[in-house]
Amino acid sequence: MKKFTVFAILLLSSCAISLAPAAAQQKDSTASRGRWTAEGRADKMTDKISRELKLSKAQTKEIYAINLDIEKKSEQVKFTKRDNSKALSEMNKLNNERNQRFKTVLTAAQYKKWTDWTLNKQDHLEAKIEKKRLKKEGQPH
Repeated sequence: MKKFTVFAILLLSSCAISLAPAAAQQKDSTASRGRWTAEGRADKMTDKISRELKLSKAQTKEIYAINLDIEKKSEQVKFTKRDNSKALSEMNKLNNERNQRFKTVLTAAQYKKWTDWTLNKQDHLEAKIEKKRLKKEGQPH
């Protein structure tokens, strides 16, 4: 009986060891295909903007190109800046650049809707952060 238990443990261990690289490989391949690459983030953002602002196909292509360029620049900032305040400043500049470039593609009504949407998202995020801060301090919200 003792030999059977040892054999079963060895068999299960070898199966677990042989399956671990396959699981890791599967995780890596989904990450590379996922939306967390610059291309994926640009695609996701463009999809949302296109639906929200009812963009034409030509506008969608141009907005995607802008988003991809900004996301690639953002990656560079994230990987090269060690000082958070400088990185934040660079990210703000990139967002301003995105907004200026959007002005050339979007109609006046679409751009107004875009700015209103981004301000609303910013207000929502700030409220969420404040709520977390108050909760951390133990204050009622």
